[in-house]
Amino acid sequence: MSCSLLEFCRLQELKTVRDYLFQNQKTEPLSWEASDWESAWDSGENKEEGVEEETTGQKEPWLQDCVVSLSPCSDLLVVARQQKAVFLSAKWRTDDSGREEMTLAVSWTGTLSTDEGECVSSSICIPLASQKRSSTGRPDWTCVVVGFTSGYVRFYTENGVLLLAQLLHEDPVLRLKCRTYEIPRHPGVTEQHEELSILYPAALVTIDGFSLFQSLRACRNQVARAAAAGSDVIQPPPLAYKKWGLHDMDTIVDHCSVGIMTLCVFDQMKNASILGGFNASVKGNPPAMSQYVTVGGGPYTGFYYAVEGSTQPLLSHVAMAVASKLTSALFSAASGWLGWNKHKNEEEAVQKQKPKVEPATPLTIRYGLPDSRRHGESICLSPCNTLAGVTDDFGRVTLLDLARGIAIRMWKGYRDAQLGWLQVPEERVDREFSPSASLPRRHALFLVIYAPRRGILEVWGMQHGPRVGAFTVGKHCRLLYAGYRLMGVNSVTSKGWQLHTQQVCLLDPITGALRTVNIPFHLALRFDKKSERAKDLHLLKRLTTLLRSRGVEPGKNTRVRQDSLEGIEDELSRVGPTLQRYAQLTSRPSVSFAQDSPDSPLPVQAFLSQMECTEDGELRVIRASETEWNQLGMATHVCTLSATLLNCFFVWMQREKEVLQKPEETVRNLHTLLIALSNMPGAVEESWDSQSISPWWQQVRCTCIQSHNAAAALLAAFVAHRAAKASITSRADSKVGKSHLQSEWEAVSLDLEQWSVCVRQLEDVLVLQTLLLVPPPQGAAGGAAAQCSIKTLLEGGTGRLLRKISSGIYKQTKLLVAVCQRFPHSLSPDLLFAHCCWEYVVQWNKDSEVHIHTYIHTHKYSISAMMWSTFIVKRLSAAAYLMEKASHLHILRVCLCWQDIGMGDKAVTSFLGCCVRLLQILMEADSAVEEVSAPELSVEEVWCGAEGPASLAELALEQKGVHYPLVQHHCLLASLQHAAMTFSLKLKPLSLFDSKGKNAFFRDLTTIQLMPSGDMDPGLVSIRQEFLLRVLTSWVQAIDDPSSSASADWWPSLCLELGSLLQVNPDILRRHLVCELYNQGLDLRAEEVMLEVEDKDVLGSQLLVLTGQRLSYSLLHSQSQTQGAMELLARLPPTLCTWLKAMDPSELRCPLVPLPQTSRLVGRLIEILPENHAQYSLGLHLLEAVEALTTED
Repeated sequence: MSCSLLEFCRLQELKTVRDYLFQNQKTEPLSWEASDWESAWDSGENKEEGVEEETTGQKEPWLQDCVVSLSPCSDLLVVARQQKAVFLSAKWRTDDSGREEMTLAVSWTGTLSTDEGECVSSSICIPLASQKRSSTGRPDWTCVVVGFTSGYVRFYTENGVLLLAQLLHEDPVLRLKCRTYEIPRHPGVTEQHEELSILYPAALVTIDGFSLFQSLRACRNQVARAAAAGSDVIQPPPLAYKKWGLHDMDTIVDHCSVGIMTLCVFDQMKNASILGGFNASVKGNPPAMSQYVTVGGGPYTGFYYAVEGSTQPLLSHVAMAVASKLTSALFSAASGWLGWNKHKNEEEAVQKQKPKVEPATPLTIRYGLPDSRRHGESICLSPCNTLAGVTDDFGRVTLLDLARGIAIRMWKGYRDAQLGWLQVPEERVDREFSPSASLPRRHALFLVIYAPRRGILEVWGMQHGPRVGAFTVGKHCRLLYAGYRLMGVNSVTSKGWQLHTQQVCLLDPITGALRTVNIPFHLALRFDKKSERAKDLHLLKRLTTLLRSRGVEPGKNTRVRQDSLEGIEDELSRVGPTLQRYAQLTSRPSVSFAQDSPDSPLPVQAFLSQMECTEDGELRVIRASETEWNQLGMATHVCTLSATLLNCFFVWMQREKEVLQKPEETVRNLHTLLIALSNMPGAVEESWDSQSISPWWQQVRCTCIQSHNAAAALLAAFVAHRAAKASITSRADSKVGKSHLQSEWEAVSLDLEQWSVCVRQLEDVLVLQTLLLVPPPQGAAGGAAAQCSIKTLLEGGTGRLLRKISSGIYKQTKLLVAVCQRFPHSLSPDLLFAHCCWEYVVQWNKDSEVHIHTYIHTHKYSISAMMWSTFIVKRLSAAAYLMEKASHLHILRVCLCWQDIGMGDKAVTSFLGCCVRLLQILMEADSAVEEVSAPELSVEEVWCGAEGPASLAELALEQKGVHYPLVQHHCLLASLQHAAMTFSLKLKPLSLFDSKGKNAFFRDLTTIQLMPSGDMDPGLVSIRQEFLLRVLTSWVQAIDDPSSSASADWWPSLCLELGSLLQVNPDILRRHLVCELYNQGLDLRAEEVMLEVEDKDVLGSQLLVLTGQRLSYSLLHSQSQTQGAMELLARLPPTLCTWLKAMDPSELRCPLVPLPQTSRLVGRLIEILPENHAQYSLGLHLLEAVEALTTED
């Protein structure tokens, strides 16, 4: 058994709740008049539209903005927002199938706030125990306690009637928590008192549970009597509480009241020595103290201790609000349900003076967990009061040991987590079989974590146990954990009670389902969650108890005899399509009997030819010639019965092709032969015990396990399994006369269990072998089909199966899907892709001329570091040193690539690009390594016995984490090399780095190296800048060739990124790119880049020269000069004319640019050049000249 989520209740009218709480945010507010309410219930029109609106509305995360509290008895749910609240009470209804189910329906709606501007900040539902002797643990009624931002705490009935209100502190109420009585499980455990704790930003109020219980009962009784008598003057009993001022913490957002604790003598002496020094005095008896733990900031967690008896409880009269008449009370309850209640009746409004607020008793922090950057968000106390879970703004969940005041465990990647606890008692059946049955009943503790960001609910064993369960749920759910049960219970009244409470509930606002987590106790017995022994023991005990409860003895079952051949035919029909596909793909010739050993007294073919099978299923020997009869006698004299059996199965395996032509007939014959041989004397020993392994059936299994003929082995296993079952059943029936009691039990054998496992394994092998027989596509690297058997898979380790599949992943057929379904764990998508990637890189390493980008794009982070160290780094370093020493680029491309790197120049370019991508993936994965947990490797149950070398995935998970700066350093080098090879630029890549940078190259990525830091040498930065400028120029020139990889649009952004890493001013690169784009005639692209340039003055000067070159070409160097252009040239100012004649248009790669583009460029110049610029007037002359020239055209 494992963890499960059980739905025990469902919320009704979710849309009604949402619309009422959020009606002010709707475009057309809902009118809660009687007619509208009744029409909403009775009208059946627009039903489909209503369902669509409800579904759409419920998908929004509205519940996260509400204050939600659930009674531990799950019979009352309160949803509040701002001043409004909705109470939902439990009701039972009959579904369509006639089954009774529990639902929560709206029972009251209304406004809770009475003061202007106050809102609901916290609420809890406290069920109060009944004082009647006949009670069995069900609550008498439930009190709803609500805290407001004004500081008021008000108490309501489940019908929304206000019982009492108290202003204990003039700050907003942050959190309400309750502690109820729990029966001590062990002697010596301090009995905890009931209390209600109220947290304010700088104060903590604790109300004694007994006093609160009595006050609430008295108020409820007086409300009923006042409503009956029409009186409005009620004197409630006083309320006893303590008020502590929490000091030495900057901010407090949540708390938990651990209860009364008593230190041991050693801890008392230790604390006295720390606080009082060497001469501190120690009291004779350790004092009893109440422990309070708070979370927030400065420190992150604070521990407070209040010595019992240090302060007297405060007695305060509460302000009560009671309806003056019965009709008023009834009208208030009814109108709250119908939505009419305005909660403030003008005629009954009474101005109340604020009661006196008592000062708080200062309480200093004893110690805390300081962490200046971490801020706690919530704390959840365990039922045993020894542990607590804390969430913070870093997305961590911390487990605290409250007795020692330390953090003992931390989970990462749980931002906005919600916590709860589950305490699971040991089953009574387990106690009966336990050697410690006389000891107190054991309890297991589990922590429930709901991560809304990931939509997952996890269950963890305490304190250092593994994750025992995980469920995928919605991302907008609420985890409801009360942490208390019934109030008003003590050690006397709780005897014999059966408390029906839910510890942890998950509310889904989309479906309205309320689910609880069911955890078996046995999951806490072992830290290893895969412990099959604990599961089997638990399941066996539960099964035994179930059978005994129904009056059936364990193991007793009515045997139903089934015909073995019918069972075999059913199995054949199940695997028939796979067998047909296997028979079509196999082309292996059958084995000839001429290969029999010459020393054999009788060939196998001759041996089988002298036997026949009758219609009655008997096996007879055919009398042949005298010579053959003598040979048969010698063979049976020499060969044992076991050897005869093995010979038959040897022939069967080798004649697989003939067997598959008529499988039904051949299987029937083999079954008859095997039954006959098994029933012969000496086949199965009479003394053989069914709970041990029979040597007779073991040799048959070994033959099937070792065979590479998957189809023949599977058919033989079908036959042998049925034959073994028939034989074992026959042996059991033959002993009826010896023991009548034994005949009533079902014949169970260890051999049958092993046969079941063997058949399942052979079915897996058959599907796998069929996939491997699929021929490769035209042009793919082929070869002989891989042979596999159960033995090879078990001896090859868990990775052998993946190696076989990944070597032929091109076989994307339905067979691959079938294999993955039979191996859901071993062939999970992550593992399959990882092994395929590795196989592809191995093939690339053998034939480096194949482009590696086809393979690396499917890789996973878990093996990328292994790929780098095994295959990539050697060739990358060879390419770097080759480029460093090559004096001419053509020598690099033509001569040295094959010699030093082992691949041609085109393959080197592709290889360098893939190196960049590989290193980028390494950096991305390293950044998210804390948020993603390591995968868990598992294997199918029938293949758990696999042994052999570690798989690729296991080796990958053992790899150490990479050093991010070192990976980035190598990525920078590979990017420079890739750019140089792509654009055919001469580059000495290692010369662009200083001595520290050169020494860090080609080291193990998991080590920490001395990296370059600080400002780089200006000469080195100049060389880097020159290379990046050349890359940008080459990219602009290659834009016109879209088929080339050099024209990719990501090259400019890459150069800017490289510039920031190489300490090159990115603005220089942008200005150069703008000029090059204008030079190429790509004005629109240049305008896009121009928006990102910061130094517009320098850019304006550069573009001014380029504009002059364009205009000079149009006026002076164009072959088609017009008369208008010549006249315009004569009218130009002498200065501008001289300047244009000095321009050299030959520097333009695209001089023939339309005049409107040049006019637009001049307009941009005038915009970016300031008026006080030295060349501003020249720009104005250019603008006039271009406009005049445009007008002439």
